[in-house]
Amino acid sequence: MELAELAAYAEEKYRMREEHKWAEFPGFSALTDPDTGKWVALLMRQWDFDAGMEIQRCDIKCGREALSGRMPGLSAPFRMKGEKWVGVKIEEVDSSEAVFRLLDRAIAAGRQQGATIVLNQAPVQQKVVYGDTALPRRERRPMMDEAVPEKIRQMLALYQYQDGSFEGKCRNFYRQGKFMEDYTDDEPWTGDIQRYFPTYHDLNIRQLRGYFTWRTGVRRREFTPVAASMAYLYLYELLNGIGVCSPEEALEKMRAFETGFLDAGFGDTAMRGNLHRWMLDYGVLHGVPAEQLRPLIDPIVLQKDEALAVLRDPEGQDDEAVFSALCGMSGKKLEQSPMVKRNEQQGKHLFAAVWRTALQMGAEDGRDFFTACFGEPKAYPWYPLANAVYWTEEPHPDTEYRLDECRTYRCRGGVWREQRYDGLYFDRQRLQTLLREADRLLRKELKTGHYLREMPGDTWAAVYTEAAIQAERQAAIKAARLKITLDLSSLDQIRQDAQATRDSLLTEEEMDKGTEEEKVPAAPPMPSEPEPVTESIAGLDPVHTRILLALLNGGPIEKELKENHLMLSVVADTINGALFDEIGDNVLEEDGDTLAVVEDYREEILQLFGR
Repeated sequence: MELAELAAYAEEKYRMREEHKWAEFPGFSALTDPDTGKWVALLMRQWDFDAGMEIQRCDIKCGREALSGRMPGLSAPFRMKGEKWVGVKIEEVDSSEAVFRLLDRAIAAGRQQGATIVLNQAPVQQKVVYGDTALPRRERRPMMDEAVPEKIRQMLALYQYQDGSFEGKCRNFYRQGKFMEDYTDDEPWTGDIQRYFPTYHDLNIRQLRGYFTWRTGVRRREFTPVAASMAYLYLYELLNGIGVCSPEEALEKMRAFETGFLDAGFGDTAMRGNLHRWMLDYGVLHGVPAEQLRPLIDPIVLQKDEALAVLRDPEGQDDEAVFSALCGMSGKKLEQSPMVKRNEQQGKHLFAAVWRTALQMGAEDGRDFFTACFGEPKAYPWYPLANAVYWTEEPHPDTEYRLDECRTYRCRGGVWREQRYDGLYFDRQRLQTLLREADRLLRKELKTGHYLREMPGDTWAAVYTEAAIQAERQAAIKAARLKITLDLSSLDQIRQDAQATRDSLLTEEEMDKGTEEEKVPAAPPMPSEPEPVTESIAGLDPVHTRILLALLNGGPIEKELKENHLMLSVVADTINGALFDEIGDNVLEEDGDTLAVVEDYREEILQLFGR
């Protein structure tokens, strides 16, 4: 993208010319809203002599909440001050349409702040002196000969030249489009045209006939290549209800356009993204069932909303869903934990149990734990179909549309707002700390190996895992209790029947021998052979093995160090490196003067020695 595209867009839609105000800074210019007189963007072009290229930046007054999205290239403002300004690195932007939307937001936000009305002020009459003025040249219009269909003649006559505003352009397009709703033609045109927000008024007669000819084929599901601006013209018609009988039919034709036109490789790179956004906006405006619109949402956004809904109310969810939501929102690869690798079902259940326990107990500051991690839903301005040619005669009635469990659109007095959870208010560090501490304590509890070191600042999170572990123990004890019912009245009979059966199976000689053997005391059991002890570990030579054993047994190591000319730091690095694959962490701590075993790993090291 280039800043020139943004300037052209501003002039096309808002009659906003780029203003070069500073002679000493020729690369700097401003975009000013002609209605409010206020800056909405500062454009900056500077030459980078080291890189040998021009660096383009801009500040846009679209509100700091824009930083919460996933748009690349956004940052803090470069020159302007205040919470309403956002910086844009033009070379990192992947879609010019995204920057155009930021400018739309800036314009809309500035114009919603109201106006001052002065009452009871007498009009001032001024004397007008007319001088000699050259008449402006009339705009050259296409020649109206007999080859021009009468319907097109009448459509062109409907255009009303008003203030040249974008709203007026949309209104004219709607009136002309409804008039030409059923028109067909058979005069193809294969040229190219490039216009931002194209309308019928931007086309000459040949182009108009070519467009209506192409549209005639599209309505028969015959999709052929055409200039992108003409394809946008067709989509604008659908958004305005031109050529359709219902919102459902409009969406169906938009899907057919995506399949027949975009999937065939026609159109520009931004068209599919615009189409999905418009279909979503259009569906919300017309109350289309939410399940039909969710596939249009960015999958990452949809997954985030689904994960938040699960974590907010996990009781109706299974362990797999809760565990997956924790992974998605924390960014941690819990699937790689020995807790999950050793026993996947048990591991996921325990992590889910820790989260449920945290919700029951609440955060340490008194808030519920979900709110402490993800904040509360907030309302943000929403501008449906702001980057399309769209017109409606009446303001939208008050309504509320729930897209999913975490995203709702509300219209009040014709003004739309989107209520959602915003990543700017997420405390992911809190969630990550909870899960790391849970991982550490659960590994220790179930003796999985590869233990994690305790972090001093994470002690607050231990209480949730300890409470979850205690609850799991109690549940296991309760499940293990067998409910056995004995009929005591039949117990004596059972004993008698057993004795009779035994006597019937023994001979007289065996009975006498058994009586004598009962009088001989039984010999004590032979002691079992001791388990073999392995006095070495793979990767350690005898010297370092003896040092590690001495440290485990609390013995001195100075003699070994002196005789082998070893330094404490080198010994620590050697032993930690040899045991890292088995333990997953450093097993020795060295402070320059002493060397000690990390107590959390003592038992596992002894097991490696066969002890």
